[in-house]
Amino acid sequence: MRKVVAVLLAVLVLGASVAGCSPEFRGLHLRIAAGNTGGVYYQLSQRLAAQWGGQLGIARPEVLETRGSPDNLARLRAGTADVAFTAADVAAITAPPNGDLKALARIYDDYLHVVVRADSPITSLAMLRGHRVSIGAPDSGVAVIAKQLLHTAGLSGPGALTTADLGLDTSLTALQRGEIDAFFWSGGLPTNAITAVAQRTPLRLVDIGSLMPQMRRVNPVYRTATIPASTYQTTGGPVVTLAVPNYLMVPSSMPDDLAEALVRGLFAAQGELAKANRAALSIDVRSAIETSPLALHPGALRYYRGQKT
Repeated sequence: MRKVVAVLLAVLVLGASVAGCSPEFRGLHLRIAAGNTGGVYYQLSQRLAAQWGGQLGIARPEVLETRGSPDNLARLRAGTADVAFTAADVAAITAPPNGDLKALARIYDDYLHVVVRADSPITSLAMLRGHRVSIGAPDSGVAVIAKQLLHTAGLSGPGALTTADLGLDTSLTALQRGEIDAFFWSGGLPTNAITAVAQRTPLRLVDIGSLMPQMRRVNPVYRTATIPASTYQTTGGPVVTLAVPNYLMVPSSMPDDLAEALVRGLFAAQGELAKANRAALSIDVRSAIETSPLALHPGALRYYRGQKT
C-alpha cells in the first residue's frame, strides 16, 4: 500500500512540475501590433497568432493593422496592444533602456528600399531632387529612416522635392499610375507586395551605398547591406542599402511566465513563419538576445538562459 501511495505522490509531484513549466493562460486575449497589411510584420503576425493560440490554449490573438513601428510602440504604452513588432532605431529613440517596454527577441532585419519604375531616369538619391516621392505613412518606421536619409543627402530643405506620406500599398499604386516618381519602404526580404507588383510593372531599386558612412554615424544600429537583384527580379544589379534589426516588444508589466512562453512559442513556430515569408529563416536563438540598447524582458531572459544548459 505504501508503495502505491508513493507512486501516486510521485505522479502528482511530476504533474505539478509540468504544470509549473507550462502555465495555464486560459481566458487570455492577446493583441499584436503588426503594421501595414502588405508588409512582413503583418504576414508573420498572422502565422504567429495562429501558433501562439494553439501553443498557449487561448483564442487566436488579434492582429492589428497599424501605421508602423512608432504607432506600434504607442499602442503598447496605451495598453491597446500586448505585443509589437518594431524597428530597432525607432525603439532606441522612443523606448528608454530601462523604461516601460522590454524586448522578447531580435528577429530579422529590415532593408531600406528606394523604389522607382524600371524606365525611370533616377539612378541615385541625389536625382530625387525636384521629383515626387512617398516617404512612408505617418508614424511609420520607414518615415523615420527616409527623413534621416533625405536630410543626410541634402534633400530635406524647402523645394528639394515634393513628399507624400503614403503607406506601401498606396505607394505602389501611385508609382504605377505615375502619380509619384519614387517611394521609400523598409521591410524584410522579400516584401511580397513589391514582388507582386514587380511581376506586372518592371521596377528598379536605387543604390544608397555612398550615404551609408554618414547614416551609420547618425545611428550605429544601422548597417550596410545588399539587396540581390534576384529578390524581386528587378532590372539592374544588386543594390547597397541600409539594414536595421527588428525586435518583438512587450510591456515591462507582462508576467514573466507569459513572456517566456511567447519566446518559446516564437522559436517553435519558426518553420510556419518561414512559410509566410522567408525573412523568418534568419530568426536565431543566438542573435535573438542582441536587443541593445533595449533590455530583454526577464521572462525572455529566463528562456534564453535555459537554452544554454
